Amino acid sequence: MDVRFPIGKLHVPENVTLENIQEWLGEIETYTTRLREAVDSLKDEELSKTYREGSWTVRQLVHHIADSQLNMYQRLKLALTDDNPTVPDFNQDKWAIEPDTELPVESSIKMLEGINERIVALGKSLTEEQLDRTFIHAINGEVSVAKKIAKLAWHENHHLAHINNALAK
Repeated sequence: MDVRFPIGKLHVPENVTLENIQEWLGEIETYTTRLREAVDSLKDEELSKTYREGSWTVRQLVHHIADSQLNMYQRLKLALTDDNPTVPDFNQDKWAIEPDTELPVESSIKMLEGINERIVALGKSLTEEQLDRTFIHAINGEVSVAKKIAKLAWHENHHLAHINNALAK
């Protein structure tokens, strides 16, 4: 197993269906419960563990997940409300060392609860036509709503696996 990609790299089917979307939304809907199970009882020492040398700590991972979901949610909304908008990249490495990432992880879990609830509500209303709407990412180019929903689910699970690997060390 590649410790950088413990659940594998993101794979999005060529033809995403509303059934695929509902499956991914189910993962997003249950995510904060699964994250809480992993981190709620952790002490500072455990929150400082890493899954590999030079990686983010468990604490930084939890805050990163919230930061990333926030950015991806905004991109999703823009794709649905604007015509092919261009969205900026966010420098996740710089975000990961800002002072707010030293807060207790509960602040980011609460944030994720709200963001994920909004993502799920929005996602359940999507039509097949909306799955093809796009935004232009400053670095990655054109991204469809379908691919963004897939990444929202994958990204959370990807980092939960990192957290579990760090805690198992």
